[in-house]
Amino acid sequence: MKNEKGFTLIELLVVIAIIGILAAIAIPQFAEYRARGFDARSRSDLRNVATAEEAYFVDNEVYKDCTQATCPGLLPGLAALSQGVTLAITTTGTGFTGTSTHPNGTGVTCNWDSASGGLTGCS
Repeated sequence: MKNEKGFTLIELLVVIAIIGILAAIAIPQFAEYRARGFDARSRSDLRNVATAEEAYFVDNEVYKDCTQATCPGLLPGLAALSQGVTLAITTTGTGFTGTSTHPNGTGVTCNWDSASGGLTGCS
């Protein structure tokens, strides 16, 4: 009789089942991490725009309304914002407020209020 080596069908099925279980656990976690990454993009863009607004105020003594499309060309030192981030800055006389969100994030909207001292939260 030949000395045959290899895996049995049962052993292969057990390995495939284990891989399937691990994938079922990992894929939802990966999607959650990715969504939180998009939230971090919108929060970071809001902070960068707020810093640029303050720099603009130092030179011009006024804040400017802007959106994700107009802020980079209007505010000094501000490069292009992250793709997909929806951002709006509104002046309030002596300050400004801003909101940002990302459609692929967890659904939170980050808020900035210069009168309250900055980022007031993401909810």
